[in-house]
Parts: sequence; structure tokens; C-alpha cells
Amino acid sequence: MPDRLYQECRSIISGSRAILEDLRSAGIDTVSTGVGMVSSAEPRAVDLDVTVNAAAAPIKSESLEHIQQELNSCQGCNLCQHRQKLVFGVGNPQARLVLVGEAPGAQEDRAGEPFVGEAGQLLDRILFAMKLRREDVYVCNVLKCRPPGNRDPERAEIDACETFLQRQLAAIAPEMILSLGRIATQALLKTDEAISKLRGRWQRYEGIPLMPTFHPAYLLRKPASKHMVWEDVKQVMHRLQSG
Repeated sequence: MPDRLYQECRSIISGSRAILEDLRSAGIDTVSTGVGMVSSAEPRAVDLDVTVNAAAAPIKSESLEHIQQELNSCQGCNLCQHRQKLVFGVGNPQARLVLVGEAPGAQEDRAGEPFVGEAGQLLDRILFAMKLRREDVYVCNVLKCRPPGNRDPERAEIDACETFLQRQLAAIAPEMILSLGRIATQALLKTDEAISKLRGRWQRYEGIPLMPTFHPAYLLRKPASKHMVWEDVKQVMHRLQSG
């Protein structure tokens, strides 16, 4: 199945789940599918002989706004108790390319936006070199709340935020992902392999081509590694241009 079609199907499934959750909240336990009843309390797979009806209303996936609204009240881990602002994500909700970082820092926590500090300025320069702007892509982090002292995220914190990140990516359904740094790459790929071994080689996240590369904050400490990131993003540029 082509990647784009796969992502569209996955988005429809995600949106359907959200609809069932909303129905359950409204006290509606079952809905008719035309081939039987589906319980909103215990959603199950239903085998359907699907035919396309051009007059039928299109099925829309879950919106980013819906996910963010739900996340505002999240208490899945202790980070929510210390944050100033939720850092959900910014950019084009129909972006072909999504950039996923690690977690908000102090400046991001104050602004409520990812990558606004010095590392963010470097990221903007990388995008400019790719002939892109933030408005063309979507930028988010694995964690939506700042870990104290900018420490590495803990496993339990990553697990608590994972569902929201999965839903974000399903709602956007990008053609590819650029994962920035060790934490983001390992979280998305479910691996412990070092970023130095993963970077520069195409991977897959839920069927989406994913290019791992170094985090901009790492490049500020190790400027000599910038040429490797450039080689990585050139592969992304080529794939975007070739469609």
C-alpha cells in the first residue's frame, strides 16, 4: 500500500476512535454501522464490504486542536505540576514534513512554542537552507512539558506523552519525519541504538519514512558535526522534491 494512502487510512481510523470516545462521553453506548451495532464502550474491528459513494460526506481525522484541548488537562506525569505553558507544536497542520525534537527548555516553557532559543535559531537556519520556513513544516517535541533543569526525559514521561505524539502525527499524516537527536529518534523508533549509528539512514515510523539526525543543541556544542546534519537534510530535500 503506498505510504500516503496508508497514512490517510490511519488518520481515518484515529478520527473514528475519537468519534467513538465522544459518543461514549455523551452517554451513547452503541451506533449503527449499517452492518450491525458497534459499542462505543468497547470498540472492535468490523469487517465491511466498503464501496465508495461520491455523495457521502468525507470522514475527517482528529484535529490538532482537539488533541491540544485534551492535552491541556493531562496529568499523566508530574511535569504538568511545574510547567508554565504547554508546548504542543507549531506550523502547518497539513505539512509534508514534521520535525520532532526532545522536550521544551526554559525559553520554550515561557513562550509555549518549541525551538525558540538558540537551538531554535539554528533550526530556522537549517530550514532556510532547505528552502523551507516554519510555516511550511510542523515542529513539535516528544514531551509537551519541560523537564526540571532541562534534564533528559524519563521513560515514564515519554510513555505518558507518547499517545499524544502518535495522535499528532496521525492528524498531520506527513510524508516524512525528521527526528532531531537521540531522545526523539529512540522514542519514535523504539530502539536504544545510538543516534550516531542511526543518523543519515532512512527508517520508518508507522509506515512514514523517518530521517534521524543530530539535535540543533548538539550542533551548538559540536559545530564540526554540522556537515553531517547537512548531508542528512539533503536526503530529505531530495525526497520532498521528488515527491
